[in-house]
Amino acid sequence: MNKTDEAVRRARERSGEHLALLKEIVTIPSVSTDPERKADVARAAVWMNDKLVEFGANETKIIATPGHPVVWAEFRASEPDAETILLYGHYDVQPVDPVELWDTDPFTPTERDGRLYARGASDMKAQVMACLLAVRTLVESNALGMTVRFLLEGEEEIGSPNLAGAIEANADLFRAAVCLNLDSGMVGPGIPSIRYALRGLAYFDLTIRGPSRDLHSGGFGGVVHNPAQALAELIAGMHNADGSVALPGFYDRVREIDAEEHARAAAVPVSAEDLLAQSGVPALWGEKAFTPVERIGARPTLEINGIWGGYTGAGAKTVIPAEAHAKISTRLVPDQRHSDVHAQLAAYLTENAPPTVTWELRQLAGGEAFICDPNSSYHKRFAAALTSVWNREPVFSRNGGSVPVAADLEQILGMPSVLSGFALPDDRVHSPNESQDIATWYQGIEAVIRFLAAESA
Repeated sequence: MNKTDEAVRRARERSGEHLALLKEIVTIPSVSTDPERKADVARAAVWMNDKLVEFGANETKIIATPGHPVVWAEFRASEPDAETILLYGHYDVQPVDPVELWDTDPFTPTERDGRLYARGASDMKAQVMACLLAVRTLVESNALGMTVRFLLEGEEEIGSPNLAGAIEANADLFRAAVCLNLDSGMVGPGIPSIRYALRGLAYFDLTIRGPSRDLHSGGFGGVVHNPAQALAELIAGMHNADGSVALPGFYDRVREIDAEEHARAAAVPVSAEDLLAQSGVPALWGEKAFTPVERIGARPTLEINGIWGGYTGAGAKTVIPAEAHAKISTRLVPDQRHSDVHAQLAAYLTENAPPTVTWELRQLAGGEAFICDPNSSYHKRFAAALTSVWNREPVFSRNGGSVPVAADLEQILGMPSVLSGFALPDDRVHSPNESQDIATWYQGIEAVIRFLAAESA
């Protein structure tokens, strides 16, 4: 038995201990967007740092930012000329609202039907722990084939606003040949996946204002334009009848999908029926000129993430609200710039907002899209590791989500990324009852071990 197989055997023997550690970290409510959880986010960073020290890191560091901290660590290979790889993860999580829709407490990890239910179980504390536990196992087995550095951030779920600055200020700490980023996932159960593209993000807060205070709807209805109505009318106009986005200039920089991309998308084993089953909707929606897989990974979108205004409590209260609000996000494809979208959305509002209301638009987060060469040696090497565990070659596809660090590392350090992960489409990421399939997670630990092992180096 070689050292790699010995490390895999060791990981399997300690699977119960590994699961206990995952349960421990998901109990920390590290919700980065909630100011009341700031201490919990910091506690999660300290937990990560302590585990890295315990697992044998040669050096660790908690890097302060204007927001939540970044955790760095280094495990040095025994060979001085060994290549260096960066492992990325984020320890922050999404809010749990609406909490009443959870079957169990979001921060009390619960095993049920082979899954671990908790906020952050899938996105992405399980993926972070897969990396930590794989490295620990390799160190203990004297089988680590690379110098491994960690970059663990606490702001991914709010768009990583301080990450680029932390990377620029600590470039020598984070420099590596490639970054392994497990913040994407698998296209389906038992189907290992590598993503070679991510969509960018631009996120906004829109406020529509009308009267100086809430008004009696009997006294002013019919003469005052209701801000909630005005907001609804503006939102309705943000899409064309064919599902495309109606902001002026929105598609000017969109990179077209070529024949090779069409072929890759067609090979992804995700059907319209799969998406209907996963989402629970009665029918799919969107640009009819593109397949569902292409719409998810290779086309930009605009979504209304929340809308509110006026009285929303129990019973009746007849008012015309003074304000109405919406949270709006756009997912962007290569060559689009999130800063351009702010100007495009403002231009749409300038052109379409009625003179009966005023508006205020704030950009809360932004990140560029990312695309890389799926034929690189590192992609092939990770593909081999996945194949050895799942006994089938991985699917290569584009991912509809946004992970700002990939573009940051490319732009600041010239560093490519290999994007993968062990989350499944039905993990309910960002929703109530988020969970991680435990057996898939164990396989993921083994895949990372094989990727980082001395025999693979």
